[in-house]
Amino acid sequence: MAATTSNLLLCLFLSLAHASTPDAGQFSTTLRPEKLGLHRKEKLTHLKFYFHDIVSGRNPTAVPIARASMTNTSRSLFGLVNMMDDPLTVGPKSSSKLVGRAQGIYASASQTELSFLMVLNFAFTEGKYNGSNLSVLGRNSVFSGVREMPVVGGSGAFRFARGYAQARTHEFDLKTGDAVVEYNVYVFHY
Repeated sequence: MAATTSNLLLCLFLSLAHASTPDAGQFSTTLRPEKLGLHRKEKLTHLKFYFHDIVSGRNPTAVPIARASMTNTSRSLFGLVNMMDDPLTVGPKSSSKLVGRAQGIYASASQTELSFLMVLNFAFTEGKYNGSNLSVLGRNSVFSGVREMPVVGGSGAFRFARGYAQARTHEFDLKTGDAVVEYNVYVFHY
Protein backbone atom coordinates (compact mmCIF):
# COMPACT_ATOMS: atom_id res chain seq x y z
CA MET A 1 0.00 0.00 0.00
CA ALA A 2 2.83 2.42 0.88
CA ALA A 3 4.54 1.69 -2.45
CA THR A 4 1.28 2.38 -4.30
CA THR A 5 0.80 5.69 -2.47
CA SER A 6 4.43 6.64 -3.18
CA ASN A 7 3.97 5.79 -6.86
CA LEU A 8 0.77 7.85 -7.02
CA LEU A 9 2.49 10.82 -5.37
CA LEU A 10 5.46 10.50 -7.73
CA CYS A 11 3.13 10.35 -10.76
CA LEU A 12 1.19 13.37 -9.49
CA PHE A 13 4.41 15.32 -8.89
CA LEU A 14 5.79 14.46 -12.34
CA SER A 15 2.53 15.39 -14.06
CA LEU A 16 2.41 18.74 -12.22
CA ALA A 17 6.06 19.43 -12.99
CA HIS A 18 5.47 18.58 -16.64
CA ALA A 19 2.36 20.81 -16.80
CA SER A 20 4.29 23.85 -15.59
CA THR A 21 7.08 23.58 -18.16
CA PRO A 22 6.36 24.94 -21.63
CA ASP A 23 6.39 22.51 -24.50
CA ALA A 24 5.47 22.65 -28.16
CA GLY A 25 1.82 21.84 -27.39
CA GLN A 26 1.28 24.70 -24.93
CA PHE A 27 -0.44 27.74 -26.41
CA SER A 28 -0.26 30.27 -23.57
CA THR A 29 2.42 31.86 -21.45
CA THR A 30 2.15 34.33 -18.60
CA LEU A 31 4.09 37.51 -19.37
CA ARG A 32 5.22 40.48 -17.36
CA PRO A 33 3.44 43.65 -18.59
CA GLU A 34 6.81 45.41 -18.99
CA LYS A 35 7.65 43.07 -21.89
CA LEU A 36 4.89 44.77 -23.91
CA GLY A 37 5.70 48.32 -22.82
CA LEU A 38 2.89 48.43 -20.28
CA HIS A 39 5.10 49.88 -17.55
CA ARG A 40 4.65 53.35 -19.04
CA LYS A 41 1.98 55.62 -17.68
CA GLU A 42 -1.40 55.25 -19.36
CA LYS A 43 -2.60 58.30 -21.36
CA LEU A 44 -6.10 59.61 -21.96
CA THR A 45 -6.51 60.95 -25.51
CA HIS A 46 -9.45 62.90 -26.95
CA LEU A 47 -9.98 62.61 -30.71
CA LYS A 48 -12.52 64.70 -32.62
CA PHE A 49 -13.39 64.05 -36.24
CA TYR A 50 -16.32 63.87 -38.66
CA PHE A 51 -17.68 60.66 -40.16
CA HIS A 52 -19.18 60.98 -43.68
CA ASP A 53 -21.69 58.21 -44.39
CA ILE A 54 -22.66 58.53 -48.06
CA VAL A 55 -25.33 56.05 -49.21
CA SER A 56 -26.43 57.92 -52.37
CA GLY A 57 -24.91 58.88 -55.70
CA ARG A 58 -22.32 57.28 -57.92
CA ASN A 59 -19.67 56.74 -55.23
CA PRO A 60 -21.36 55.67 -51.99
CA THR A 61 -19.14 54.97 -48.98
CA ALA A 62 -21.74 52.67 -47.38
CA VAL A 63 -23.66 50.00 -49.29
CA PRO A 64 -26.28 47.42 -48.32
CA ILE A 65 -24.92 43.88 -48.24
CA ALA A 66 -27.97 42.14 -46.72
CA ARG A 67 -31.64 42.91 -46.38
CA ALA A 68 -34.38 40.84 -44.76
CA SER A 69 -37.63 40.32 -46.64
CA MET A 70 -39.41 42.59 -44.14
CA THR A 71 -36.83 45.42 -44.22
CA ASN A 72 -38.65 47.51 -46.84
CA THR A 73 -41.90 47.48 -44.84
CA SER A 74 -40.26 48.06 -41.46
CA ARG A 75 -40.32 51.62 -40.06
CA SER A 76 -36.91 50.97 -38.50
CA LEU A 77 -35.34 49.23 -41.55
CA PHE A 78 -35.00 46.15 -39.34
CA GLY A 79 -32.73 43.58 -40.97
CA LEU A 80 -30.69 45.97 -43.14
CA VAL A 81 -26.91 45.43 -43.03
CA ASN A 82 -24.53 47.97 -44.58
CA MET A 83 -20.80 47.72 -45.19
CA MET A 84 -18.94 51.01 -44.84
CA ASP A 85 -15.65 52.62 -45.75
CA ASP A 86 -16.50 56.15 -44.64
CA PRO A 87 -14.02 59.04 -44.67
CA LEU A 88 -13.07 60.64 -41.35
CA THR A 89 -12.20 64.34 -41.64
CA VAL A 90 -11.03 67.14 -39.35
CA GLY A 91 -14.07 69.30 -40.15
CA PRO A 92 -17.68 68.69 -41.21
CA LYS A 93 -17.14 69.51 -44.90
CA SER A 94 -16.23 66.59 -47.16
CA SER A 95 -13.33 68.71 -48.46
CA SER A 96 -11.79 68.88 -44.94
CA LYS A 97 -8.48 67.15 -44.30
CA LEU A 98 -8.84 63.35 -44.33
CA VAL A 99 -7.50 61.74 -41.12
CA GLY A 100 -8.74 58.18 -41.57
CA ARG A 101 -11.55 55.81 -42.52
CA ALA A 102 -14.39 54.20 -40.60
CA GLN A 103 -14.45 50.64 -41.90
CA GLY A 104 -16.92 48.00 -40.85
CA ILE A 105 -20.59 47.09 -40.69
CA TYR A 106 -23.71 48.66 -39.28
CA ALA A 107 -26.98 46.77 -39.04
CA SER A 108 -30.49 47.89 -38.14
CA ALA A 109 -31.07 45.83 -35.02
CA SER A 110 -34.29 47.27 -33.57
CA GLN A 111 -37.85 46.55 -34.66
CA THR A 112 -39.18 49.76 -33.09
CA GLU A 113 -36.63 52.53 -33.76
CA LEU A 114 -33.77 53.26 -36.13
CA SER A 115 -30.95 51.83 -34.05
CA PHE A 116 -27.80 50.28 -35.47
CA LEU A 117 -25.43 47.66 -34.19
CA MET A 118 -22.07 49.27 -35.05
CA VAL A 119 -19.02 47.07 -35.64
CA LEU A 120 -16.22 49.23 -36.98
CA ASN A 121 -12.61 50.27 -36.94
CA PHE A 122 -11.44 53.84 -37.04
CA ALA A 123 -8.35 53.38 -39.23
CA PHE A 124 -6.19 56.51 -38.91
CA THR A 125 -4.01 57.69 -41.80
CA GLU A 126 -2.55 60.98 -40.50
CA GLY A 127 -0.11 62.27 -37.91
CA LYS A 128 1.20 60.26 -34.99
CA TYR A 129 -1.74 57.84 -35.19
CA ASN A 130 -1.12 56.94 -38.86
CA GLY A 131 -1.46 53.15 -39.15
CA SER A 132 -3.23 52.81 -35.79
CA ASN A 133 -6.83 51.67 -35.29
CA LEU A 134 -9.56 51.91 -32.70
CA SER A 135 -12.30 49.27 -32.60
CA VAL A 136 -15.89 50.17 -31.68
CA LEU A 137 -18.71 47.76 -30.95
CA GLY A 138 -22.02 49.10 -29.72
CA ARG A 139 -25.54 50.43 -30.18
CA ASN A 140 -26.19 53.62 -32.14
CA SER A 141 -29.74 54.94 -31.64
CA VAL A 142 -29.64 57.23 -34.67
CA PHE A 143 -32.21 59.86 -33.64
CA SER A 144 -30.85 60.36 -30.11
CA GLY A 145 -28.99 63.65 -29.65
CA VAL A 146 -25.83 61.97 -28.38
CA ARG A 147 -25.04 58.29 -28.79
CA GLU A 148 -22.32 56.58 -26.77
CA MET A 149 -20.54 53.46 -27.94
CA PRO A 150 -17.69 51.56 -26.28
CA VAL A 151 -14.17 51.48 -27.69
CA VAL A 152 -13.24 47.85 -27.16
CA GLY A 153 -9.63 47.84 -28.31
CA GLY A 154 -7.11 49.06 -30.79
CA SER A 155 -3.81 48.49 -32.53
CA GLY A 156 -0.59 50.39 -33.14
CA ALA A 157 -0.47 53.43 -30.85
CA PHE A 158 -3.81 52.24 -29.43
CA ARG A 159 -2.83 48.74 -28.26
CA PHE A 160 -4.77 47.83 -25.10
CA ALA A 161 -7.11 50.78 -25.72
CA ARG A 162 -10.38 51.22 -23.89
CA GLY A 163 -12.82 54.09 -23.78
CA TYR A 164 -15.91 55.40 -25.48
CA ALA A 165 -17.05 57.27 -28.57
CA GLN A 166 -19.79 59.89 -28.57
CA ALA A 167 -21.61 60.47 -31.86
CA ARG A 168 -23.72 63.56 -32.67
CA THR A 169 -25.43 63.98 -36.01
CA HIS A 170 -24.09 67.15 -37.61
CA GLU A 171 -26.08 66.87 -40.82
CA PHE A 172 -28.62 64.39 -42.19
CA ASP A 173 -30.29 64.55 -45.60
CA LEU A 174 -33.74 62.93 -45.41
CA LYS A 175 -33.94 62.64 -49.24
CA THR A 176 -30.63 60.85 -49.79
CA GLY A 177 -29.94 59.25 -46.41
CA ASP A 178 -26.43 60.77 -46.39
CA ALA A 179 -25.12 61.84 -42.99
CA VAL A 180 -22.23 63.69 -41.40
CA VAL A 181 -21.64 62.68 -37.79
CA GLU A 182 -19.35 64.38 -35.29
CA TYR A 183 -17.36 61.90 -33.19
CA ASN A 184 -15.64 62.67 -29.91
CA VAL A 185 -13.60 59.68 -28.81
CA TYR A 186 -12.04 59.37 -25.37
CA VAL A 187 -9.54 56.56 -25.08
CA PHE A 188 -7.03 55.28 -22.54
CA HIS A 189 -3.90 53.78 -24.07
CA TYR A 190 -0.15 53.42 -23.41
